[in-house]
Amino acid sequence: MADTIDIRPGFADPVIESQQVFRAVLDAMARPGRIQSVPDGLTPPAPLAVGSAAFCLALADHDTPVWLAPGLRNPATLAFLRFHCGCPIVEEPESAAFAIADAAGLPALDSFAMGSDAWPETSTTVVVQVDDLQERGPLRLTGPGIETAHRLSVPGLRPGLPDEWEANRKLFPCGVDLVLVAGRRIAALPRTTTVTVGAED
Repeated sequence: MADTIDIRPGFADPVIESQQVFRAVLDAMARPGRIQSVPDGLTPPAPLAVGSAAFCLALADHDTPVWLAPGLRNPATLAFLRFHCGCPIVEEPESAAFAIADAAGLPALDSFAMGSDAWPETSTTVVVQVDDLQERGPLRLTGPGIETAHRLSVPGLRPGLPDEWEANRKLFPCGVDLVLVAGRRIAALPRTTTVTVGAED
């Protein structure tokens, strides 16, 4: 007898909750580094975070290929996304509209689709699962959507990522956008945001 997979439920109210998540993501992108929250109630299969699952349920469909880092790719997670989103799961990061990885398993940013000058929107949005998010700490954010500067703490980001991010930012209008997820809390780093590391002012 073939093994069966118990697919976890999605949104209780798909229309309302999808709208709430879309608004949270939109606000996060418009105000880089400001922490938003997605609705409570989801219990996605581990190790998929609530915020990552909510992002996919609200934004992924059959036209948005999704790449999962190897550490997140298991039968329960694949079944959850395919059942609720209908999204194709791709094998290569550069083929993805959306990608999901944990902080330690995040590939080099230039391994994702960067878009083109004519079609910058074809770049990958990368969801990065982290241990915590706090609106204070060593990362100093400046750029569009930030009045002066904003601070953010994202424990566990791998060494070298700030340099990769600066190279990514210089590709504008191309380049990837990041959505940071800690549980049901999210914050965004659009490709226009400058990130420097240093002590708080």
